[in-house]
Amino acid sequence: MRRHGGHPTNGSTGYFKIRPNVAGGIGENTVLDSSVHPPIVTKLHYEVEGWFGDVIVATFPCFLVTEETQRALQKMGFSGATFAEAEVTTSEGCQEDQPGLELPPFVWLKVNGKAGRDDFGIATPFRLVISKRILDLLESLGIPFAVVEPYEQ
Repeated sequence: MRRHGGHPTNGSTGYFKIRPNVAGGIGENTVLDSSVHPPIVTKLHYEVEGWFGDVIVATFPCFLVTEETQRALQKMGFSGATFAEAEVTTSEGCQEDQPGLELPPFVWLKVNGKAGRDDFGIATPFRLVISKRILDLLESLGIPFAVVEPYEQ
């Protein structure tokens, strides 16, 4: 399923579904409205259970990227997402499993674009869809545990 280099298969649009590594979960300081689906998060606290180098990580319904990735995206220009601050902590289990782990600073990637049209979009049932140029950037920065598939509209 993972594709490195090469060209998208025929009939592919140049957009990809990406399932970022779930490096943790929603922390106790998160503020969200779960009366709607997907929940609307107004304050994000991400508690890392284990991190292995991916520059984009997820926990339903949120995505985070490293500050380095944010800077690279801003330099390149993109559509379909904004950034916001997130509180990021490591769980006790993570501290035991990966003592001395130094997490890079992460920011919240708030996706609001249309899948298959913008660089970032959400397709049902809540799948992150990114353009080829975003995929190339993420792969160059490191997404060892992400699952990537062509997106057929």
